Amino acid sequence: MRRTIKGNVSWVGYIDWELQTFHGDDYSIMNGSSQNAYLVEEEKTVLIDTVWTPHGSKFLDNLREEVGLENIDMIIMNHGEADHSGALPDLMREIPETPIYCTANAVKSLEGQYGKNGWDLRTVKTGDSVEIGNGKKLVFVEMRMLHWPDSMATYLTGDSVLFSNDAFGQHFAVGGLFNDTADQCLLEKEAMKYYANILNPFSSFVTKKLEEISSLGLPIDVIAPSHGVIWREKPLEIVEKYAEWANAYQEDQLTIVYDTMWEGTAAIAHEIAVAATRVSPGTVVKVFNCSKADKNEIMTEIFKSRAVAVGSPTVGNDILTSVSSIVHFMRSLKFKNKKAAAFGCYGWSGESVKILKEKLADAGFLVVDESIRSMWKPNSEELASAEPLAKALLK
Repeated sequence: MRRTIKGNVSWVGYIDWELQTFHGDDYSIMNGSSQNAYLVEEEKTVLIDTVWTPHGSKFLDNLREEVGLENIDMIIMNHGEADHSGALPDLMREIPETPIYCTANAVKSLEGQYGKNGWDLRTVKTGDSVEIGNGKKLVFVEMRMLHWPDSMATYLTGDSVLFSNDAFGQHFAVGGLFNDTADQCLLEKEAMKYYANILNPFSSFVTKKLEEISSLGLPIDVIAPSHGVIWREKPLEIVEKYAEWANAYQEDQLTIVYDTMWEGTAAIAHEIAVAATRVSPGTVVKVFNCSKADKNEIMTEIFKSRAVAVGSPTVGNDILTSVSSIVHFMRSLKFKNKKAAAFGCYGWSGESVKILKEKLADAGFLVVDESIRSMWKPNSEELASAEPLAKALLK
């Protein structure tokens, strides 16, 4: 069913309460999600985005009932990724002459995924617009690398609604749709998790795009993203959050991440946590065994941190694959302005700490000299090294 957003703008998307992973299994979803599509009904009827393929038939049935497919005058595809465009091929089989407005890069992604079907693909760039009647128009703003090269946002004049695509979204299912109907603690957590795990690598693009949108001088009453809540209550607060998060964000937090074989490395991790609380009582300290904790939750905590400590025992002249995967993920997210330290146990050759230091430096962290490297099992002297390590990270 449709849900009114503002004026003649309606939500016609899909709330996916059962969704557990996204991007394959690369992003964990704890509180459901939504695929947001919108109808704008002025003199022309405009559909903005579709939904993922598994929900396509229900989506089309809803459009038939609510508006009639034959009455859709144009389609806006803000982004070609399958969670936005999955229902498009079935829709176009029924209304093949309907023009689709998108970026030039979106033409490549749509044709790359669904083939060259002769669709009327009309490319737009920042500042282009299309009249939809009643004195209103849609203005297009390219959003390259937020988070695909083909991304754009669409702004509706008159009602001052920004259809922001993947920017300002979250994977969060909210029955009331709007931000003021959501659990506020969960909303902030999910918005930060989404930014940290998906958009953080593109923070420099975020900063420039926020400046560009601000320079356009567009009043914004509602921000309608592709996932999660629609921001109607103080919508610019999430824009301010993005500006803050994009600027090498950190809080007074230390995150300790490790895996262990025979609990020696775990003992060091826990001792570092105790020492950090002694050294800096106001610092939030969190500890994760990366083979047991959710990796996206870990990355969100690292995003919040000013320092991390990463530990692994040596196995096969290397680090554990679980830890290697985490550090590789950290590298891909391009965190800035964070300190790091390494620790671990070994029985024979003992390369893990050296390898971790190299990998953390390669991931963009400022690696401190202090480390803990223990043969077999950490003794009291080695555990006492946790305090100077914590001081190096936090002082």
